[in-house]
Amino acid sequence: MTMPGNLLPGPQPVRLPANPEADGAAARGEAPSVVAAAHPAYPAAWAALAVEAAAGGRTMEAYAYGRTGYHRGLDSLRKNGWKGYGPVPGDHPGNRGFLTCVAVLADAAAEIGEDDEARRLVDLLRECDPSFDPGQLG
Repeated sequence: MTMPGNLLPGPQPVRLPANPEADGAAARGEAPSVVAAAHPAYPAAWAALAVEAAAGGRTMEAYAYGRTGYHRGLDSLRKNGWKGYGPVPGDHPGNRGFLTCVAVLADAAAEIGEDDEARRLVDLLRECDPSFDPGQLG
């Protein structure tokens, strides 16, 4: 007799709510640093700063911005019912900033030799959304 898999449902996906003010500021082309200063809990602003720093070869800045967005995103996820595991779909616009911060932080951690941290972050990203592409930021 084959034993069934886990019969309990897994955690529900968490979708961070929109932030119309911050989204609007970003859409109007305000600098990510201005958006982050005005809306520090908005992970997409930190993600934009992290991506910009990484693209410019400024690894420590990318690490710092990515870490800030990661922590701000964790706070928001927990406030919205996330228990530290389970799906955080990257196809939901409100989640993209957090996931991008995780991806940039993982890359920056690897670049500075923080291999264990980089592996943990890659594992987190895969658990949250295995199909997430950091290029989805927008």
